[in-house]
Order: sequence, then structure tokens, then C-alpha cells
Amino acid sequence: MRPEVAVIGAGPAGLTAAHVLCKGGANVTVLEADATTVGGISRTVVHRGFRFDIGGHRFFSKAREVEDFWSEILPHDMLERPRSSRIYYDGKFFSYPLKPFEALARLGPLEAGLCVASYAKARLHPVSNPKNFEDWVTNQFGERLFRIFFKTYTEKVWGMPCKEISADWAAQRIKGLSLGTAVLSALKPGQRSADRSGVIKTLIDTFRYPRLGPGMMWEACAERVRENGGHVLLGRRVARVSYDAERRRYTVEHVGMNGERDELEVDYVVSSAPLAELVRSLSPTLGPETLTAAASLRYRDFLIVVLMAKDEGAFTDNWLYIQDPSVLVGRIQNFKSWSPDMVPDPTLAAYGCEYFCHAGDGLWTKPDAELEALARREMGAIGLLRQESVFDCAIVRQPKAYPVYDSKYQRHVDTIRHELKAKFPGLYVVGRNGMHKYNNQDHSMMTAMLVAKNILAGREIFDPWRVNQDAEYHEAGDRGADETGRLIPRLLRRSTLPPRA
Repeated sequence: MRPEVAVIGAGPAGLTAAHVLCKGGANVTVLEADATTVGGISRTVVHRGFRFDIGGHRFFSKAREVEDFWSEILPHDMLERPRSSRIYYDGKFFSYPLKPFEALARLGPLEAGLCVASYAKARLHPVSNPKNFEDWVTNQFGERLFRIFFKTYTEKVWGMPCKEISADWAAQRIKGLSLGTAVLSALKPGQRSADRSGVIKTLIDTFRYPRLGPGMMWEACAERVRENGGHVLLGRRVARVSYDAERRRYTVEHVGMNGERDELEVDYVVSSAPLAELVRSLSPTLGPETLTAAASLRYRDFLIVVLMAKDEGAFTDNWLYIQDPSVLVGRIQNFKSWSPDMVPDPTLAAYGCEYFCHAGDGLWTKPDAELEALARREMGAIGLLRQESVFDCAIVRQPKAYPVYDSKYQRHVDTIRHELKAKFPGLYVVGRNGMHKYNNQDHSMMTAMLVAKNILAGREIFDPWRVNQDAEYHEAGDRGADETGRLIPRLLRRSTLPPRA
């Protein structure tokens, strides 16, 4: 029998799962709450010929199967782009990843000496078993460089002190990077090769990018799903997921834009919806401890103010990190540097000012005119843009952009995982919000690939929670990484439904 699957969410994780499942012969329906667009936070917004991301999305993975997936979906529209990003601090720009000799020279001899001494102290007396972001980064760079180049931006992103942010955030975002590796990288420039196993993702100098933005990838993927017999339904919000243990079947109730309700009966459910929302939608209801854990999961919201302007050569980086407490903006994107086709005219540019907030707070609720004025003023204060060169603006508010990594998040997630596994067989969570993990796009995709293969095989071959920050699968037990590394690509190449166990 062909497995029947409901996929909740048409972002990278949901559409990846749907594509692999459809190729394997499953009957798939994707339910997406957005009435017009697929891609989730990886969608591309179009405004009067300008195209921009909800943040920036590099297409680079150490997992060859993920890179092959992108090539399969967009064989002719993936550009090779130079990676360029800098940190703005104390009125100066510093390359990121940090180039130690450049950074120390620009800080001046006194500050440079203090930074080197601070780094030496951290290496001689590191914090053992660091639990929070501040301790983790201090171990890698020293306390002085942490405060100069990491603290302010990170606290803008999360809205809380670095001591309250789990070290998991640092491990996922800047894994493998330290002052020592940065020095070695500066002395020996990185090389691009087919074998990426030893590459530190933070140090890459090129990446791929869809010509018309990341939404181009996921629009094409949704079309592939439809071509392979699947259904992608937009404007459908999932209200209830009910499990009948006797029949081993799920009923997924979903609601349209006008309040019309419908039901879908399936064997499996793959959810990339926020984990807390999924828990609240389940029937039978989960236990009080699990409901409390779900209610304790927090999210950070995000808004982007995109200024369309004459291109006066303000900066050519893909993005800038603003490590300056005097302005609220956290990061600034230059979408033309991601792809020249993101703007309708080569004489124009689009700059995305990113602000991190909580839905309902003062920044989130500011009128659009005030947000535009704020972005214009702060771009001018940094020296990036003359206000008179701006002629248009677009604003997007993105709820639940980032799962919050506070000190208790892992405990809450583990509580939820254990009860889901015990009471809801055939229900899988994938992706950033689905797993409440700050996954990169490739990590989200890999979790979806493995879940799809479990469903097609009719048995638990892979545990998606064992995908690491580099989208690499790590098998527990005696099988070892070598056997696992051979097994994943072999399964992912299959396009026919394997026999059930």
C-alpha cells in the first residue's frame, strides 16, 4: 500500500519531505497556512520589481545529498556567489569571520594587546563545560573579543543577556571557529572541493544562491511535488491532529481563509509547525507536564525594513552585523550582493534593516512610517546611506522566526519528544520550528529527508534528532559513521517505494 502522509508547513523541511515522499511513491498532501506563498521564512518577497529575503539564506552544505537536492530542483538557476560580511563596531568595519591581524590592527595597539592577553587567559584557564553563550565564546576568543565582536549583536537578536542563552546557540552558529582557526584560515585561504567534511561553515568564502532568491527554490520544489502526484494546499491552517490508536490512523482537521473546515485522513503526519502549536493541536491531549513544557517554549520575532534606493556604492557585502548599542538595527542585508537579479535596475539597490523583537512589543507595533524613518536614520548614522537617495520602502513582520535557546529549552523539548514518541507513532517533527532547534536550511532539509525515508521503509531506520549542526547524521551504537555515511546517500537515491518491514 502507498503510505498516505499529511505534511504540515511548506517551508524547506516540509517541501523536502514531500518531494522525497512523492518520488518514493507516497500519497502526500502539504497543508500551508500562508495563502499565497511557499517557503516559510525562506520565501522571497516581491515588491515593485525588487526581491528580498526574510533574512539571508546561503545555500551551502557539508551534506552532499542536500547539495544534490538543490541541483535537482534548480539545475540552471543556482549562482555561485562570493561570501562577504563584516562587523560594524566603534565606527569601524571588521571582516567576519574575523581576520585576526586586521582586527587587532584596527583596534589599535593598546586594545590589541589587551585582546591577545585575554585570549591567552581563556586558553590557559577556560571555563570547563560551558553552559551559556558567553562562556562558550569567551573560551574560543577571550573575554575581550567576546565583548567587542559578539555580545551586543547577540543580545539584540535574543533580547536577553548572553549568560542566559544556551551554549547550544554558539555551537550551532559558529561551530569549529576560534581565534586559532581564524588565524590558520587567514594564513591558508580556504579551498572549495567536493569533499567538504573538514570545512568550517563559518569560514566559507563562496556559496550558491538561486538567481531570484530562495523562494525560487521552494516554488520550484512545490511544483515538483505536484508533478509527482502530491498536493500543496495554500491557505490551510491545521486546527487539530487526532490519532486513532485502534486504527493507527490520523485525522488532520484544517481550516481555510474563510473559516471553511475540512479533514484529511492519513497514516503519517510530518510537522514543521512550531512545536508548541503542534502540542496544543493534538488529540488525545498530552499530559500536564508536557503541556507545561510546550507553553514554556519561547520564540523571538523579527521584522525587516527594506529601503529601496539609488545605488551609491554604500557597501558591497552580503550583510553587516551591527555591533553597536547606539542603534537598534541588528543586521543589514544588501540583496543586490546576493544576486544582481534581486533588483529591477542595476543602478538601484535594496537594503534590508533587520530588527529583532517580540510580537506585540513597542518595535513590533510601531507604524510602518515610523519604522521606515528609524531605518533611514540608523543607516545614515552608520554612514551607509543618504536619506535623500531612498525612494521606496517595504516592511515584513515575521513571527516565530527563531526558537529561543534559553537555559531550560532542551529539558522542555526532551519532555515533549518522549511523550510524542510514546503516544503518537507515525508523527514526526522536522525543521527549525518543528524541532525547536535553530537549524540552518540544510539541517532542516536533512531531518526531513530521513523522516521521509523512515516512512517509505515502514520502519525506524534513522533518528532525525541525531542530525548535527552540519546536517551530518551520527548513528548511535556500533554501526559507526562509515556505515551510516554509505547508507544515507544510498537510500536517498532510491525513487521507488521499498518493501515494508
